Amino acid sequence: MSQPAETRLPKLVLAKDLSLLGASTKALSEASRAGALTRIRQGIYVSTSEWRQLQPWQQYRLRVEAAAEALSKPTVFSRHSAGAVWGIPTILRGQPVHAITTFRGGGRSRAGVKRHLVEGGRLDFVERDGLLVTGRVVTVLDLAAYVPFAEAIVPLDHVIKPDLMCHLPALTKAQLLEALEGRYPPTVERRVRAAIEFADPLSASAGESYSRGLIHAAGLARPVLQYRIPDVAGSAVFADFYWEETRTVGEFDGIQKYQKPEYSNGRMPSQVVVDEKLREDRIRATGRGVVRWVWADLNNPGELERKLRKAGVPGRRRASAGPRT
Repeated sequence: MSQPAETRLPKLVLAKDLSLLGASTKALSEASRAGALTRIRQGIYVSTSEWRQLQPWQQYRLRVEAAAEALSKPTVFSRHSAGAVWGIPTILRGQPVHAITTFRGGGRSRAGVKRHLVEGGRLDFVERDGLLVTGRVVTVLDLAAYVPFAEAIVPLDHVIKPDLMCHLPALTKAQLLEALEGRYPPTVERRVRAAIEFADPLSASAGESYSRGLIHAAGLARPVLQYRIPDVAGSAVFADFYWEETRTVGEFDGIQKYQKPEYSNGRMPSQVVVDEKLREDRIRATGRGVVRWVWADLNNPGELERKLRKAGVPGRRRASAGPRT
């Protein structure tokens, strides 16, 4: 998964900088072999200790920067790579660096960069953090056009609410639909339109968004998001997902809940775990069932569906089925 980087990324160590100074680059290779430096690309390194502290999405963002340093010509990054620069979360899973090209002569993918052909008239890019990237709207549309439906929901949910970390305003569905018109073949456009219409700003995290997409793709009933549950003590808790028909609460447990200050409120991770258990007890005391899942479940095909069906979550009713009697 790709998310905005919360910390400053480590500085890249470039062999070409040493060469310009007339210094030998042999020391960099030796430091890499010794484990002090990690080689990201040919001639580009980073401190191993700093690299290991980065989350996967931060490492991917650094790979994009390394690609920009390595390529001889200015390059416009797109899709997941542009998303990483914009701070838009995506599902990564070994993604290469993505860029666009207007060249039809072949050789569009090389040196670890996958290039995607676009017509010159549709070349839409801006400079952000010193990198050339497709615009924010085009980035999420391209992602929705070329990744599975469930993955498309992650960036779409993110951009239709304000991005407080990156200080970016929310995009409206109307903006996205207007930019979508005529951009892709009709079958692709219909798929993107469906994903835009499905997007929901109530989704609180990338994991919740991906869960919603997988739930829909599995044909399960659509849950209510951020459902308020009054408890026996007279206060209330909010559930990530709720199915009233079976009184089932769904909870996605992401790593942010246990590590990020805005979630922990100064508590130690162990205390967060205890508080989550007490919170679940309060929900169960209302007579509702609770099913929990984590990223490992989302990354294991069919596992989330299996858990939810076991918990009694029903399938989605088709419009043609008519009202129940």
